[in-house]
Amino acid sequence: MEPRADQTAEILERLRTGAAGHACAGFLTTLDPLHLADLLTGLVYDRLRRKYDAAAEIYRISGQNWNQTFYTLLFRYIGDLSNQDTYTELARRATYTMVLRERRSLPRIEALLFGTSGLLDTFRPDDYIRRLRDDFAYFRARYDIEPIDPSAWKTANIRPGNLPRLRIAQLASFFSQHDFVFEQLLACRTRQEVNRLFRTEASPYWSGARHTPEGPEENPKRVGQHKTDVFGINVVSILQYVYGSYIQNEELRDRAIALLECIPAEENKYTRPWIAAGVNPRNAFDTQGLIQLSREYCAAQRCECCPVARRIIDKITRSQ
Repeated sequence: MEPRADQTAEILERLRTGAAGHACAGFLTTLDPLHLADLLTGLVYDRLRRKYDAAAEIYRISGQNWNQTFYTLLFRYIGDLSNQDTYTELARRATYTMVLRERRSLPRIEALLFGTSGLLDTFRPDDYIRRLRDDFAYFRARYDIEPIDPSAWKTANIRPGNLPRLRIAQLASFFSQHDFVFEQLLACRTRQEVNRLFRTEASPYWSGARHTPEGPEENPKRVGQHKTDVFGINVVSILQYVYGSYIQNEELRDRAIALLECIPAEENKYTRPWIAAGVNPRNAFDTQGLIQLSREYCAAQRCECCPVARRIIDKITRSQ
C-alpha cells in the first residue's frame, strides 16, 4: 500500500524536526542485525562513492600520480579537522617528488616541509633552526616555493599531540624512512599492518620546547594507534578501493572493505549520538555508514532522500 502524499509529508516533517537530535536512532535499534547491516552497507557504499570522487580529483590534479595522491591524503588526515585544508595546501606546495629527492636526509626534509608551512620563521632560533632556514632558502629558490602564511594554521584548543609542528615532524620522519609507499599501502590487510607502516616517530629535537615561544611542553612523539586507524580508514582503505576500481581489480576493492571491518568502531562527534541511543556499531565499516547518515542526511535534513526515513515511512504504512 502506497502512503498518501500528505501522510508522507507529515512523517518527513516530524523526521526533519528530530534530525538534529538523531530521533530516528530509536528505529535503528529495533532492526535485527541482518537488516541493520543491509542498511549500513548501502550507506557505506554511498560514502565510498563520495570519497572515491574526492580521491579521483586529487589524482587528476596531481597529474595522475598515485604517489602524490597518497602523499596528499596522508597530509590531509595527519592532523585535526580545522587544519585539513592547510595540510593539503602544504602537500601541494612541497610535493612528493621534492621530498623524495631529499629522502636520505631528515633535516633537509624538515627544512622543506617546515619552511613551506611558514612555521619555520616562528620557531625560536638556535643552531638547528638556523640550519633549517638556510636549507629552506635553497629549496625556496630552486622550486620557487611560496610559504604558507603561518596564520593559516589553527593551534587554539588543539591537544599537544596534534599540533602542526609535531605532525609535520612526524611526516618528515616517515618520508625519510620510506619511499614509494604506495605499493606497501596496497598490500595492507589488517589493522596491525597499517599500524606498523605508519607508526613513525618525530626526531628527538621536536619533543622539547626550544623552538616554541610557549615554554616547556611534553608531546608524544610517536604516531599513535588512533591516528594509524584514521589512516587505515581514510587513506589506506580508500586508495585500495579507488585504485582497485581504476585497474578493475575486485580483490583489491574487497581488501578495502575487509580492512574497514577489522578496525574498531570510531568514536567521534558523528558516531557518539548513535551509540548513546543504543546503536552498536561492530567496526569502522559500520561507523562509516553512521557518519554518512549523520553528515549527508541528518545534518542537511535531507529526510526525503534518506534510506532510514524511507524504511520508517514503509513501516508506518504497512502497520495501518
